[in-house]
Amino acid sequence: MQLPFPATRDLVLVGGGHSHALILRMWGMSPLPGVRVTVINPGPVAAYSGMLPGHVAGHYSQDALEIDLVKLARFAGARLVRDVAVAMDPEARRVRLASGRDIGFDVASIDIGIHSEMPDIPGFRAHAVGAKPLDQFAKTWRDHLERIKLGAANGKVAVIGGGVAGFELALTMGEAIRGTGVIPEIVVIDRSAPLDGVGPRARGVLMAALAGIGGRVEAGAEVAEISADHIVLTDGRQIDTAFCVGVAGAMPHAFNTASGLPLERGFIRVNRYLQSESAAHIFASGDCAHLVETPRPKAGVFAVRAAPVLFKNLRAALAGGAMTAFKPQKTYLKLISLGPKSALAERGKLALSGPFLWRWKDHIDQKFMNMVNNLPKMTPPVAPDQAALGMSDMLAEKPLCGGCGAKVGPGVLNAGLCQLPLPSRADVISGPGDDAAVLEIGGLRQVLTTDHLRAVTDDPAAMVRIAILHAMGDIWSMGAEPQAALLSLILSRQSEPLQARVMEEILTTAQAVLQAEGAALVGGHTTMGSEMTIGVTLTGLCGQKVITQDGGKAGDRLILTRPLGSGIILAAEMQGAARGRDVAALLDVMQAPQGRAAAILRGAATAMTDVTGFGFAGHLGAMAKGAGLSALIYLENLPIFAGVQDLVRAGHGSALAKSNRAAAPVAGLAEGDWRSAVLHDPQTAGGLLAAIPAQKAQEILAALAKEGIEAWEVGEFEAGPEGGMAVRA
Repeated sequence: MQLPFPATRDLVLVGGGHSHALILRMWGMSPLPGVRVTVINPGPVAAYSGMLPGHVAGHYSQDALEIDLVKLARFAGARLVRDVAVAMDPEARRVRLASGRDIGFDVASIDIGIHSEMPDIPGFRAHAVGAKPLDQFAKTWRDHLERIKLGAANGKVAVIGGGVAGFELALTMGEAIRGTGVIPEIVVIDRSAPLDGVGPRARGVLMAALAGIGGRVEAGAEVAEISADHIVLTDGRQIDTAFCVGVAGAMPHAFNTASGLPLERGFIRVNRYLQSESAAHIFASGDCAHLVETPRPKAGVFAVRAAPVLFKNLRAALAGGAMTAFKPQKTYLKLISLGPKSALAERGKLALSGPFLWRWKDHIDQKFMNMVNNLPKMTPPVAPDQAALGMSDMLAEKPLCGGCGAKVGPGVLNAGLCQLPLPSRADVISGPGDDAAVLEIGGLRQVLTTDHLRAVTDDPAAMVRIAILHAMGDIWSMGAEPQAALLSLILSRQSEPLQARVMEEILTTAQAVLQAEGAALVGGHTTMGSEMTIGVTLTGLCGQKVITQDGGKAGDRLILTRPLGSGIILAAEMQGAARGRDVAALLDVMQAPQGRAAAILRGAATAMTDVTGFGFAGHLGAMAKGAGLSALIYLENLPIFAGVQDLVRAGHGSALAKSNRAAAPVAGLAEGDWRSAVLHDPQTAGGLLAAIPAQKAQEILAALAKEGIEAWEVGEFEAGPEGGMAVRA
């Protein structure tokens, strides 16, 4: 991401909790110049606790429950690192991730929540789930409910923990089970008296609601062991269950202990400014923190109320300034779901219940979600009153994409390449036009390629992994093994300490990626510019005949190893329009090596390429033209990334797609078929496309599947106009 000012300080937000979600929104509205923001979270979304009970009951979809951290990070100008923080060094100012990577910081904030797992109970990890982390519980519950619908599970549920949260989940799970036509059998187990955190009136409402769905309470009971289909209590009694959830208390994550910060029963001790007692440059908020001067129960309302204060204090720590004290309210309104669209409200001694309170709760929850998910739209630049002819037209086009979407169009590039003479040296045995150059060295054949990518993610480690594997596609597609690499790095303008942190992340990752593929990092070059760009020059050795693009035969089947549509998703993500889950799934695919797939394909391929900037149609057309054949595309077989169809219909696409379409027309597409955009969409780190003799195609697909590699038969070569392409529905 291009920053308008040089970066001099690193702010790292550990966790995507409610406080940090609001911080990201506020930061996007009012960024602090010179600060580079990093968010560390295991996944691309975070579940909102207020809507979890409604989701469990079936009132809200999965999307409605989730805070999209990818969109929030884009809006805030932050990078999202999808990893688990496992430790911190407060003095060295580094966060250690589960992947082994370190992230440096000047100021850090921790908002990782709590968990409710019970590892001390034998069988819990194998046969039960904690209500927190929320996203993990929500997925486990959805899967179980689906099994109930299919008749593969019964309605017996055990809830360990008889507090408000336990009753709320018991009631909402009961509502969902009843919705499947199955009678729920729910047992709430508590080692003492249930509902000791609410008044008599509220307790009566909750007990009556549980009895109303046929549920019961086992008070003064303790769980000794959990099995696949029953729970054993310490007194020897057994309770049959098909689903067991732990809701008994708030447990701190192991990160807190490994943070090196003072703790209170495992929670990070913070002062009135939300600063750690031992490190003024480290803050904590939400359930993972313990307010030393004003202790409060673990409730999401305090994380939400703390966010504006945390925002001010982080800015003060980064820029210098006075701190603001957080003064949490002594009492707060509890709004508790009762299963159906009805809720209980309690504050002090007052308690009311009914459908109107569910509507009120829904209004409050929707307001919060609208705040973090419905973000102001990014406005494109406007040409000044006086500007060169043509500028307004260019600004009206789609914004410049990252990755291969930023390439020069195929028409312009091919016109330039046509002017180049054929190589005059005998040891240079290929000219421009294929995936890589081929050199003859001492009886060996070496392939050579170079590539560079405008960043598609602000995570430098992820970006260098994508760039290297993208460049390796040229080596693999020609039947070679990667040998050596040079990196060419353009970093956005930043201070030397920040440069050192980024260089460490990039080089450590690059070394690991290259070593895993049998190649060496042998050097490179670095400069600073307006934004991050990563270039890779690679050599590879080929011990057999080089596979080119032009060896295909009529009747060959076309096999593709990756879905299409990455350029559409990346273009939409730049505008804050792509779903975070879809972006994360795409980035995961782009960071997966294809060496094993290439090894299987090259055993039978007559021609091969990797699908990159000129799109599926552009690269297939080049293969067909080189072979003097036409290509038939099996339109219904094309694999397409999740989310692409909706984005195309909403008008999203890469700036390069128009040039790609003009350079590689495809016949037979119905008017308005959205898949036309996919055929010409520029891909970054795209799949391998191989022509395989028809009699070997199924054998190769089976070999790929045996290795866990997805691949699709997407077409065939046939006699016809040279380079022609048509679709078969």
